[in-house]
Amino acid sequence: MNPQTARSSTVPTDALSGRRALITGGASGIGAACARTFTAAGAHVTVCDLNGDAAQELAQEIGGDVWVADLADTAALEELSLDADILVNNAGIQHVSPVQEFDPQRWRLMHRLMVESPFLLIRAALPGMYERGFGRVINLSSAHGLRASPYKSAYVSAKHALEGLSKVTALEGAQYGVTSNCINPAYVRTPLVETQIADQARFHGISEDEVVEKIMLTESAVKRLVETEEVASLALWMASDASGMVTGTSFAIDGGWTAA
Repeated sequence: MNPQTARSSTVPTDALSGRRALITGGASGIGAACARTFTAAGAHVTVCDLNGDAAQELAQEIGGDVWVADLADTAALEELSLDADILVNNAGIQHVSPVQEFDPQRWRLMHRLMVESPFLLIRAALPGMYERGFGRVINLSSAHGLRASPYKSAYVSAKHALEGLSKVTALEGAQYGVTSNCINPAYVRTPLVETQIADQARFHGISEDEVVEKIMLTESAVKRLVETEEVASLALWMASDASGMVTGTSFAIDGGWTAA
């Protein structure tokens, strides 16, 4: 590689200087890693989370703002207007159950939170992005946005829907300098995954260690969990000017899971 090319592809330490970012599910896990990484790159971050205490603690740490919200209450988002240059749709939950036993109310809740809410937040942010001629919509999808697994009908279908929403946003926003992409991690070392491990152990009748080895990592060539900082580093590049020609696509960070 030409040394100049290598230098130009590196995200500068002030890559997000002057940008305003809203990160949902921002108080922990991937969201918190993104909040810290974006702040270090110069962005002013609003931490949006249902857990107000955790959001406030992180916002104080990074010098950001707090938005305490139940994003599953989608009716409250319909008249929302957002002034953000970067929107990271990260909030999500998981529930593991066979289709025939899946509680319909929980199934709908997951779709409100992970499909309808991102739609409404994108809808609220786009006018300002269009006016300024710049915007970055980053949707935290999953390897399950590209593949399916048993017992995850709500999560898999919600992530597949998010993929479609992201692509349409990309096509509509291109003429205004707005990009929209998905990040598709495999299992990330977060509290959400820790809960999944216990649930999977119960359903399969095996130990939690066996869940990680025999279920979570069985399709991955790299036999470890993804770290939150690895996802945040990709999100930082997506949020920067360096990614202006990248839109409507999905970036797998899955140790080779979806290569097969």
